[in-house]
Amino acid sequence: MFTGIITDVGRVTRRTQEGDLRVRISCAYDPAGIDIGASIACNGCCLTVIERGTDDTPWFDVQISAESVSKTNIGDWAEGTRLNLERALKLGDELGGHIVSGHVDGVATVVAMTEEGDSTRVTFAAPDDLAKFIASKGSVALNGTSLTVNEVNGAQFGVNFIPHTKLATNWGDTKVGDRINLEIDTLARYVARLQEWGS
Repeated sequence: MFTGIITDVGRVTRRTQEGDLRVRISCAYDPAGIDIGASIACNGCCLTVIERGTDDTPWFDVQISAESVSKTNIGDWAEGTRLNLERALKLGDELGGHIVSGHVDGVATVVAMTEEGDSTRVTFAAPDDLAKFIASKGSVALNGTSLTVNEVNGAQFGVNFIPHTKLATNWGDTKVGDRINLEIDTLARYVARLQEWGS
């Protein structure tokens, strides 16, 4: 379980195909504080740590199934790709964003970017089957970041990024055409299910 509040920006330093995909991610986390088997959200994907250590910088390795690669933007990760990271929520931690599971529902695409003062308005196109779950002023997790939706127009929706968010995450790297991991709000998922059940 996560909050969508990014605590570090890591970097992919190695990709190897060993049956499943294995990715090494450099980070600022103390490796001694990362348990083998711990969950870390990497660009919004809940991944399991299988090894950790330190060379010039701390790092951890994750193993990723073909299913996860097919449902996310993990296939786009290359050596040097910067990733939003969040450690799993602990009891007593501040819930600053919203409840995020780390289970990506689909991939949205950046279709437009506009500078508005110091902020950047980004328009995304959601997959048609997920668009109904996205509401104006509701929450979404995009590449693991808890964000508020500004407006919705069909399958497209807009989000505003303030300077702090662009500096504290990998959103400063974003460009039109990028594929973005999308997790819909858990509450929206259950409301839709209740409506289906009652009809």
